[in-house]
Amino acid sequence: MKQRIQEKFNTLFGEPGDLYASAGRINLIGEHTDYNGGYVFPGAIDCGIMAEIKVNGTQKVRAFSLDYDEYVEFGLQEEDKPEQQWARYIFGVCRETIKRCGKVEGFDTVFAGDVPLGAGLSSSAALESTYAFALNEIFGNGIDKFQLAKIGQSTEHNYCGVKCGIMDQFASLFGKAGSLIRLNCKTMEYKYFPFNPEGYRLVLIDSCVKHELASSAYNKRRASCENAAAAIRKNHPEVEFLSDAKRVWLDEVRDDIPEEDFLRAEYVIGEVQRVLDVCDALERGDYETVGEMMYQTHFGMSKLYEVSCEELDFLNKLARKMDVTGSRVMGGGFGGCTINLVKDELYMPFIEAVMDQFTEKFGHAPKVYNVVISDGARKL
Repeated sequence: MKQRIQEKFNTLFGEPGDLYASAGRINLIGEHTDYNGGYVFPGAIDCGIMAEIKVNGTQKVRAFSLDYDEYVEFGLQEEDKPEQQWARYIFGVCRETIKRCGKVEGFDTVFAGDVPLGAGLSSSAALESTYAFALNEIFGNGIDKFQLAKIGQSTEHNYCGVKCGIMDQFASLFGKAGSLIRLNCKTMEYKYFPFNPEGYRLVLIDSCVKHELASSAYNKRRASCENAAAAIRKNHPEVEFLSDAKRVWLDEVRDDIPEEDFLRAEYVIGEVQRVLDVCDALERGDYETVGEMMYQTHFGMSKLYEVSCEELDFLNKLARKMDVTGSRVMGGGFGGCTINLVKDELYMPFIEAVMDQFTEKFGHAPKVYNVVISDGARKL
């Protein structure tokens, strides 16, 4: 990838620039907890976005995407927003940096990525983080990494039409090889936890399906959580988010809210605790407990939060049947990947069974991605 970027940059722009990269991410546990003020537990992975960048002495950005095989030029004013969606990520980062009184001038750039698209590994956050980090360094703006993550998030909100949380950009910028990050989405406090599972592999199985419903179902579940939190707040005014509530407080309002809202809240309160339990287990090197918590999360997402689907449930059941240490749906649900913690000696039998049995049942093969926890945004 690096060689392809450098060759294209040389062809288009001549003099070489500097190389920057940032990572995609996985989330080991802590799903649908972010907008409930709870914990998430992501890590940067060993695939992402790489870009070559050089200041060009104008007020124009000249950008080429190797993956789309497309060239775009745009200015740095609000009215210069490009039509191409991929270019809006770069434009948005420029604009959000300028809004924070950062300096941005015209530059030439070529970029490419090796994050599998549609697998829920946050290629867009990797793209935003690459340019936020690079422009901050190139122009000496001195913006801290947390604000760089906010620049990426604001780019999604204001230029790409996605009202995302902060987790993806945070993981992409703060990622550290061999560590996962426990992030409190209410206070933004974070802590690194070592993740060096010797004798295990972390593997994603991509179902290659994405069922419609996702956005409307997401909004509905968010509303259920807010409704449950509001009911609990009447008895316990200190409850700002659902993550602040104790399970017994939810039981107190069971008759006051719809059963659906109760089940959604039951999942979230349990999931917040599971993140803490996984962190404790990792500090002991207890990967069996980590795996069991992953299975509990899948059960909760499938039966209580109801965001799984037939394909993901099939993959999870197959993992359990084959004694895989941990398995669960990763991301928002309704398709995408399962994330699996697999002992080395079970890896090949598990992958072979997945390929054979999933393909036989659903008529298409899944994709397999092995991931290693790696560093986030950096200059190469």
